[in-house]
Amino acid sequence: MTTETEPEAKARNLRLIFAALMVTMLLAALDQTIVSTALPTITSDLGGLNELSWVVTAYLLASTASTPIWGKLSDLYGRKPMLQTAVAIFVVTSALAGLSQNMSQLIATRALQGIGGGGLMVLVMAVIADLVSARERGRYSGLFGAVFGVASVLGPLLGGLFTEHLSWRWVFYVNVPLGIAAFLILGAVLHLPKRTTKHAIDWLGAALMVGATVMLLLVAVWGGQKYAWGSTTIIGLAVGGVLATVLFILQELRHPEPLVPLSMFRLAVLRIASAMGFVIGFAMFGAIVYLSIFMQVVRGASPTSAGLQLLPLMLGLLITSIVSGRLITKTGRYKIYPMAGSATAALGMFMLSKCGMHTDLWFIWLSAFVLGAGLGGCMQVLIIAVQNSVKPAQLGAATSTSTFFRSIGGSFGTAVFGAIWTARLADELVRNLPAGAADALGGADVSSSMSEIASLPAPIHDAVVLSFANAIDFTFAVAVPVMLVAFALSFFLKEVPLRTRPTLEDELEHDAALPLPERVD
Repeated sequence: MTTETEPEAKARNLRLIFAALMVTMLLAALDQTIVSTALPTITSDLGGLNELSWVVTAYLLASTASTPIWGKLSDLYGRKPMLQTAVAIFVVTSALAGLSQNMSQLIATRALQGIGGGGLMVLVMAVIADLVSARERGRYSGLFGAVFGVASVLGPLLGGLFTEHLSWRWVFYVNVPLGIAAFLILGAVLHLPKRTTKHAIDWLGAALMVGATVMLLLVAVWGGQKYAWGSTTIIGLAVGGVLATVLFILQELRHPEPLVPLSMFRLAVLRIASAMGFVIGFAMFGAIVYLSIFMQVVRGASPTSAGLQLLPLMLGLLITSIVSGRLITKTGRYKIYPMAGSATAALGMFMLSKCGMHTDLWFIWLSAFVLGAGLGGCMQVLIIAVQNSVKPAQLGAATSTSTFFRSIGGSFGTAVFGAIWTARLADELVRNLPAGAADALGGADVSSSMSEIASLPAPIHDAVVLSFANAIDFTFAVAVPVMLVAFALSFFLKEVPLRTRPTLEDELEHDAALPLPERVD
């Protein structure tokens, strides 16, 4: 009988930990993709097409606002208890989202769900940084990028299957068993030293940050749509958002335990990576939600088929995420990947802006693949760069700050592109609907329910589909210069030599369970 050596035991435990973290990441990633395919059916069941973007925006807003809080709390109380708390919140609110009876309830529960989701991504990445050196992290981050790819494949597909054969509510119910499994696995295998840091949580800073984010986002959503740009409501929200931002900065400068340590922004890597994350999130989340709508409305695909049509995008993301991660570990260089990735993503969005009613399917697939390949080279790499540039004690705050800027970019992008799409669709309908269409429809709004479009009379149907196609194409076209801004910023990203020791080893060398092996094959 052979006895397992200490290095072998550590390697086995590390594999179990990463398996648990991958399940947790799958939970968060699946929720971001599974909903998109079901959106047309949800709006047809609950109504409120004009509120469609808020099903995504509410989640992104809540996750964005809570992300820095989760990061700071994990620095103070430890990664494991905070991660398990985030999972528990996510599971409960997912069940509540599935029980929603109207669009208002769904949007509210999605917001609550986002609070838990805000902790999942950032805390998983922080735990990885605790356990694995920055040099080795590229390889592991590539695997987690692959989880994103797998979830992105499964998400739209499962969303379509659930929508067609069960109910759209199962896109939320599926999180419950996955979340329970993640909670139990984390409890069994993740063992990190307990933190004893004295602390004073900056709750006022958190409130100011949430207030500023919400008010400025409402300006982007309502301005020129629900309210005129010069209205008292919009001006008041804009002034309030700017004032809350200023007060937040002043609060962070004076508080002994700031939610976002502003001293970190002295680091050029953090500044550029945060700016790139914001721009990439803005373009990615703002435009990609409409790809599923394009496939269902313009191409006439079923929800399941629409999910399958997104496979090329996810395949591109999967390939470049894994390859870039392994090359970072091998070479120790990371700057080239966000440069190439942002340029490639811009090209993919440009190609998608040229797709219409009669575009060959192979070109749509190629365009989606190019977009996915570009995104796969950007997202995880920027987090590695940030984590590598800060002190171990600021790891959680730095990771959450980087994630925060990408999320807030996504929140604003979803809102802004939602407003652009809605306005463009209205203009296109006016331009393309034949004379007398309103009388033929009995005064109904042809865009109020996507499920009714297929049953419209032929001339009206074609005009509506053309309007949807043109509006979505315009949305992708607007996203191209936004992504090119990220490409321009990538030239200023400083390449710092990657650390070869795990962050937790630097911080807690005395712990008997460490150091962990740098490579586990």
